Amino acid sequence: MILKPARLLLALIAVAAAPAFAQNVATVNGKAIPASRLDAVVKQVTAQGKQPDSPQLRDAIKKDLIAREVMVQEADKQGYSNKPDVKQALENTRQSIVINAMLADYVKKNPVKDAEVKAEYDKYKASVGDKEYRARHILVGTEKEAQDIIAKLKGGAKFEELAKQSKDTGSAANGGDLDWASPGNFVKPFSDAMVALKDGQVTEKPVQSQYGYHVIRLEGSRAAKVPALDEVKGQIEQALTQKKIAAYRDELVKKAKVQ
Repeated sequence: MILKPARLLLALIAVAAAPAFAQNVATVNGKAIPASRLDAVVKQVTAQGKQPDSPQLRDAIKKDLIAREVMVQEADKQGYSNKPDVKQALENTRQSIVINAMLADYVKKNPVKDAEVKAEYDKYKASVGDKEYRARHILVGTEKEAQDIIAKLKGGAKFEELAKQSKDTGSAANGGDLDWASPGNFVKPFSDAMVALKDGQVTEKPVQSQYGYHVIRLEGSRAAKVPALDEVKGQIEQALTQKKIAAYRDELVKKAKVQ
């Protein structure tokens, strides 16, 4: 069928107008809620794995967006947007959104390379070493206290009982047990003394560190269990990404004129 010119014009106008209506999911007191806002919320919800995209989900989100628009219009009408604390909170949120968007783009343009991950992993392996140790310790404030403890141990006192007086409250309740760890987890004076012991041996002299005086007993040693690169790659990438962001931030602050 061939449309008359007048009808053809009306049809073209209707077709041209249709997308404009489709761009909005609702209009509240003359204020349009764009479909893009609905799509963004749907994408966020589905990305979190909470629900799959569906007409029911979209309808629920649409109702929530309408309710929120009604509420924000009423809040604006009552002047809440002009309150100093609200304006400050809005500015803080704006800053966070803008900064996060910039940093996300920075990370995308400056990704952590596989070579960087491998280098960090190798550094970690070197710090762990070939062996890990299980030790107990008693931490006291003076050398005299530590010497007295060593004397009591030689007299037959139980290490676990004496450990209850340790200043290290985290291990005192467990008889001074520090569990399995690599020497790199401890301060150098402690680790040096620990690795020099034989299984079951107690330090002959108090070991001084910045925390006080230690009496150490080595429970045992074994080959270190280092996770494979693939197991920790994600964690290393995340840590290196945070380092990149921190360096970028520090660089910007250094260049800024701060008075």
